[in-house]
Amino acid sequence: MQKHTLKQEISLSGIGIHSGKNATLKLKPSDYGEIIFIRTDLENLKFLLDPAKVVTHNSSIMTSGDKKIQTVEHLLAALYMSGIDSLTIELDGGEVPIMDGSSLPFVKAIRAAGIKSVDKERRAIKIEKPFMVEDGKGSIFVKPYIDLKISYSIYYDHPLIGEQKYSIKAEEKIFAQEIAPARTFGFLKDVPALKAKNMAQGGSLENALVLDSQGLINGPLRFPDEFIRHKILDLIGDIAFLGSPIFAHFSAKRAGHKLHLKAIRFIQKHKDYWTFL
Repeated sequence: MQKHTLKQEISLSGIGIHSGKNATLKLKPSDYGEIIFIRTDLENLKFLLDPAKVVTHNSSIMTSGDKKIQTVEHLLAALYMSGIDSLTIELDGGEVPIMDGSSLPFVKAIRAAGIKSVDKERRAIKIEKPFMVEDGKGSIFVKPYIDLKISYSIYYDHPLIGEQKYSIKAEEKIFAQEIAPARTFGFLKDVPALKAKNMAQGGSLENALVLDSQGLINGPLRFPDEFIRHKILDLIGDIAFLGSPIFAHFSAKRAGHKLHLKAIRFIQKHKDYWTFL
């Protein structure tokens, strides 16, 4: 299998949901064979896909020394499911634009730009032995599978969410139709605490689903279960930090970025659990 890049450069601009700052994102075709982020506002500082250099704080954050790029998961999910693994990504700020809160704007831009192969070999990770990671009430069980499959369940004590379950075979068309449009969500009661921590500074009713104690402030929902679909989107974005396609079945319960990363780091550290295809 060969790696792939874009046929044409993509440029997108928007606000960072946590920083509240505007930034321009440029996705540039590359034959290097890796996805590399570059902060042009920091003398072209490079950031590589490395689970060991990712932290989580209401989003997935890439680090390079004491510098960071926040909220990369929606973009990475779109790239992973589009089969793009050779790209230079230039950003003139510290956070990827949130766009509408989903991966759909990235998917549409990628499709418009087109995809081409590069002369680099793509190797996929095949999980050979099952394992589980846990954190409080949350867990992720990973077992061998012929492709990538994700099963997810969540529970929120809220009348609009409650318990939701969803399972997909992660294919590009399924992702684009069923998962990519699902938007990030949050609760109105949490906004003051988030803003006090300099988070959610750019959040709005245009880029996130916001719930009060009874229901949704801004609607309509794109899917009745949009919340669980977005959790799957986030997990795919975090799986992308491995830098290779993966054949496995991920079963997540009450998980989030922190637990996603714990599972990805387990794979990175325990090479006796998988082989390259």
